[in-house]
Amino acid sequence: MSETALLGGGCFWCLEAVYDELSGVERVISGYAGGSQPNPTYEQVCSGRTGHAEVVQVTFDPAVLSYREILEVFFTIHDPTTLNRQGADAGTQYRSIILFESPEQEAVARAVIDEVNASGVWHAPIVTQVEPLDRFYPAEAYHQNYFEQNPYQPYCQIIIAPKVAKVRERYLARLKRA
Repeated sequence: MSETALLGGGCFWCLEAVYDELSGVERVISGYAGGSQPNPTYEQVCSGRTGHAEVVQVTFDPAVLSYREILEVFFTIHDPTTLNRQGADAGTQYRSIILFESPEQEAVARAVIDEVNASGVWHAPIVTQVEPLDRFYPAEAYHQNYFEQNPYQPYCQIIIAPKVAKVRERYLARLKRA
């Protein structure tokens, strides 16, 4: 039976491209969560006034890839120590956030954060928010599979492609087979 993970770590295009590569991931949908306005648009979320973060909903087979492993990848593909920022992307919509759907997911998220903090891999403490999921809103169609559809767009080449390459190198055994 499939499970879902909801994660925000900067631009959703980056997260979507990475998770699409992993074996056990069945579907990744870019969208918005963590805010107060129903059915927000991209422009509204970008204004910073809705409270939403750009997130991905990752549907995965826990028999192939665990929730813990999803989070371990999450903490290697974005900087979880910067508040409301990933690189040049700044604003609350780019915050680092884990939206859990069960007490078990919350416990795993908090444990992984403690482990990553204790490892010293980051120069500062993790500021990732851990909150219950209220609602997830899929983003507009043109945001879905963005990297796959626009691999030569400058943002994709400069920002997303290096993250995908890092995951391919670090998690080679976890990649989908062609």
